[in-house]
Amino acid sequence: MPLSSRDASLAPTTPPQCGARTSSHSGMSLTLPRTIAHRGLSAHAPENTLAAVRAAHAAGCRWVELDVQQLGDGTPVIWHDAGVRRCSNGRGKLRHLDLAQARQLDVGSWFSPAFRHERMATLDEMLALIVEYDMGLNLELKISYRHRPTALVEAVVPRLLAALPPSRLLVSSFDRVALRTARDIESDPHRLHLGLLSDKLTKDWRADVDTLRAYSVHLDWRKLKPAAADAVRSAGLHLLCYTANDPAMFLPRWEWGVEAVISDDPPLFHGHVAGATS
Repeated sequence: MPLSSRDASLAPTTPPQCGARTSSHSGMSLTLPRTIAHRGLSAHAPENTLAAVRAAHAAGCRWVELDVQQLGDGTPVIWHDAGVRRCSNGRGKLRHLDLAQARQLDVGSWFSPAFRHERMATLDEMLALIVEYDMGLNLELKISYRHRPTALVEAVVPRLLAALPPSRLLVSSFDRVALRTARDIESDPHRLHLGLLSDKLTKDWRADVDTLRAYSVHLDWRKLKPAAADAVRSAGLHLLCYTANDPAMFLPRWEWGVEAVISDDPPLFHGHVAGATS
């Protein structure tokens, strides 16, 4: 998802506990929490790292949202940007690196010296940690420049299906080709839940979700309007919003029918989720 505003100078702290209520839906095997940790607990640890997922787990978060794309050698890694400059001590594009080169990068010190030993995580390493912690995963398929959507999906989706049950997996993307490829790999919408990512509803969104047999729509919370929320819910789809860190400002969205918020710091929402008990 697009970069959210956060203070990159934050040092690691012991975060408060996540206090989210889950909401289950008849006929669906997936149970979503009210809050999902964006790129791990990225307010307290470097985003998209094993450390960020460990921090989310320590805070009591049951789900994380992460990004996956491929290195130049095809290895799926947990990473957001097309380049490595923002979140490492390196330079250049991810597609120009192989795994050995990526392993040399320090991907934690940009956030805090306490994370100077953090290294880029492969998808396999991250899945092992998610399984160990019995957490849920919303994985965004990031399609980088000069990478075919099908190549990423074919490398990623079988791994996901082998590692996690449907009740703990949601795959999302802005790229419709990637989502269609994922649906081709697993045609049963109850075995693979797909989320359509967009900043706001497009004119073709209903056709897209019907073709994909999507489970959810994920929209930018700042651009969400009541009419759009009502349209998504009336279509029988689940509505998620990204990336919110202000519970008071977000509050009306719960009343519009938003089911889950993706946040850099889910514990902020403790006690602020409409209709939920702490």
